[in-house]
Amino acid sequence: MALPEPQPAELFQSERYQSGMQQSTVRLSDCIQLMQADLVHANPTPENLGHPVSDVLMYDPLDHWSSVDDRIILAVGCTYGSPDFDQLLHRAANSNAAAVVVKAHGARMEELRAAAVRHSLSVLVAPDHADWTRLVALARASVMGAAADSVSGVRLGDLYAFANAAASITNGAASIVDPLGRILGYSTLPGQPIDELRRITTLTLQETTQPAFDQDFKIVYAAPGAVLVPAPDDGMARLALAVRAGGELLGSIWIIDPGEEKRATALNALDRMAPLAGLHMLHARSASDFGERRNADLIRTLMDDTPHASFAAAQLGLDTANGLAVAAFSIVRPETGSLESVREIHRLLHLVTTVCNVQFGTSHSALIGSVVYALLPCNGASPRGLHGRIIQEIEAYSHTISSFPVIATVGGIAVSVEELPRSRGEALQTLHYLLNQQAREDGAPSVALFEDFQIPLNLLKIGAFIEDNGLAGADEIARIQAHDAAQQTDYLDTLRAYLAFNGNISAMAAELHVHNNTVRYRVARLAEDFTLDLADPQKRLWLWLRVTTMDLAAK
Repeated sequence: MALPEPQPAELFQSERYQSGMQQSTVRLSDCIQLMQADLVHANPTPENLGHPVSDVLMYDPLDHWSSVDDRIILAVGCTYGSPDFDQLLHRAANSNAAAVVVKAHGARMEELRAAAVRHSLSVLVAPDHADWTRLVALARASVMGAAADSVSGVRLGDLYAFANAAASITNGAASIVDPLGRILGYSTLPGQPIDELRRITTLTLQETTQPAFDQDFKIVYAAPGAVLVPAPDDGMARLALAVRAGGELLGSIWIIDPGEEKRATALNALDRMAPLAGLHMLHARSASDFGERRNADLIRTLMDDTPHASFAAAQLGLDTANGLAVAAFSIVRPETGSLESVREIHRLLHLVTTVCNVQFGTSHSALIGSVVYALLPCNGASPRGLHGRIIQEIEAYSHTISSFPVIATVGGIAVSVEELPRSRGEALQTLHYLLNQQAREDGAPSVALFEDFQIPLNLLKIGAFIEDNGLAGADEIARIQAHDAAQQTDYLDTLRAYLAFNGNISAMAAELHVHNNTVRYRVARLAEDFTLDLADPQKRLWLWLRVTTMDLAAK
């Protein structure tokens, strides 16, 4: 079935798309609508809202005053009532600026409105917590996006809808990819041909090769506009465009080549989509970042703020009827501050989210610090068996996101949200235990449920309690350690073997690689020199606890 000829009106609302962006008149109201940055207009008169906009300018009071005609000025660091603020508004109004964006920083809206009216100037008030870098990128993208006209029927940030619109105009299946190689959106129009690479990437939502190591991506990123990427041996050619906003690379758009007859039109359409694509990707990223931060905040509340845990559970829509368990994931890297380590931990978050979504139909996961957490439901007759399989599956897939090993653990089941802090603590204890084992021995396990190591973990708690409360003091173990260090003796090893083999001389001799008589001599000296009554069961228990917890802590 033949597809209809591309209709530019499906993406752009006016004929300005056909005649070029340069002939468009961008109004301040268009930019405000496209930015969607929670800006409050202090002086929204028709004249102000209809003011033409040509560009965006970051204001620095120390810089030479350049032309600001029809520009949106972002007043970084200027506060209401300061000389710099008053001077900026005066000069902006006299130089026909389109608007000034400020932060209130405690100033009342009435005061800002009065200043705007006094200078007959548009003053846009941004939230105090707003990031200036993001505002600059959104403002610049909105000017370009408004110049190309707005997207018809496509909500800003909906990259799947935008991909469908792009595919309709270019007559080729579209995919939108971020700089890490994640598929942010793809078209679903019927009848458009695709190849195996397109099929795989839309199923996995990930490029098969990271853009940083892919020659085709490098060519696209270096090109000034849309380019033709030749077909691989077993696939189709593509048209591709790097998407940027304010100089920042946001990703790329890839279109299955519609054929030689339609290629030039499609390449031209891709070039004209660039500002709109940047605007959509900025909004999508902001929405994604907000969603991740909100998810992380709610999950942190669940695990750290018991009085408000039930509220956070309701906000997340958690089903707690059968209980929940906290899973923890970490990447074993020698260093954690590099850009690549940050990228890898975010890829791990994506992997955990995807696997949990497939298994449970929903996912409650978040990156908190350097650990990825997930809340696992406890459904079915064997929830712990399911939990074990999930973390094994995630660990098995981890080679696709990092060359370093991944540790995955699950705390015990929390029958209510109030018990989630305990489950998280158990997951973290198990995680740290496995991390220490990974660092000290080859072949150490990388996945575990809390109960797999519950005994050593509980003993570590006892050891910490002994240390924290000063219960060891200068007891026999401390004196033996000091003697061994000073005299180069092996009495602590002898005591350790005595406790491990219940005083069996032959077994101790084999363990220590000495003669039986040597063992008997050392045991006698231990009892005499350190006044140890090894026949006392309570004394043996205390010595065993001290030696065992000390050895576990050293692992």
